[in-house]
Amino acid sequence: GFGKIETATDDIRTAIEDADVIMVVVPATGHRFIAERCAPFVTSDQVVVLNPGRTFGALEFMHVLRQQRVRGRPTIAETQTFIYVSRHTDFTRARIMQIKNSVPLAAIPAHRTPGVLDMVRTALPQFVAATNVLETSLDNIGAIFHPTLTILNAARIESTHGDFEYYLEGVSPAASKVMESADSERIALGTALGVHLHTAREWLYLAYASAGSTLYDAIQATPGYKGVRAPSTVAHRYIFEDVPMSLVPMVSVGRQLGVKTPTLTSLVNLASVMHEKDFFSEGRTVDKIGLGGKSVRDIRMIAVRGGLS
Repeated sequence: GFGKIETATDDIRTAIEDADVIMVVVPATGHRFIAERCAPFVTSDQVVVLNPGRTFGALEFMHVLRQQRVRGRPTIAETQTFIYVSRHTDFTRARIMQIKNSVPLAAIPAHRTPGVLDMVRTALPQFVAATNVLETSLDNIGAIFHPTLTILNAARIESTHGDFEYYLEGVSPAASKVMESADSERIALGTALGVHLHTAREWLYLAYASAGSTLYDAIQATPGYKGVRAPSTVAHRYIFEDVPMSLVPMVSVGRQLGVKTPTLTSLVNLASVMHEKDFFSEGRTVDKIGLGGKSVRDIRMIAVRGGLS
């Protein structure tokens, strides 16, 4: 469809001035950049929504603003995933295959989540309340699906330039076992942080009403995945965004809390080897977002209250 664009600008001050809600829809690798550019101009009565935040996006955004010593203390929120299943088809067009049934959202501090929902649900009623940003960050299912499938299908992607159905053909029973192993480690991180998380199979049912006795069956039963083609190259955001901004923070917080993540760690290592990069050094580690050395209690206080005081 078509809609009127009130303002199109490359000036961040003009873009956010007088805005009630600032919706940040960029790859997670750009969150820090946007936070730094917004810092001089945001106000305490504004709401920033990272759509989505990936893993610990809202915490990073808040940490960057505080490093900049901003006067304004906006409410920072994040969504658990992007609301649309979509692909851009050419320079000026995008195809939306499906709108997810429900997408959790949480704010920092957590008690402001209902107020944020009241503001955004007038346009996007699919948003629902999450307990806090630890839930939205660790219920990041794209972190489990995207890197795993891209790595395990690397040869096929390179030989066909992505000419196959990414989910319906790219997910085999064997590949789904790797995904389930990574998913179980993600759930363990949530348990360590006192957060109830949904398994990937449960999430498919909540987001798409897709049911199956196994993760493989549930993915095959997801209509929104029909027609979703694989990336044409392994040099794709499924690696360059999801590994450093989703998997690395999971592994990093796991190391700090003593939670073993061998499958998640292997995926980061394989992606690093494939692209001759060190995603662990480039990624969103606990030290970079102000959580280094923090206990479970401290991390929960920061996520729920916005600080330790």
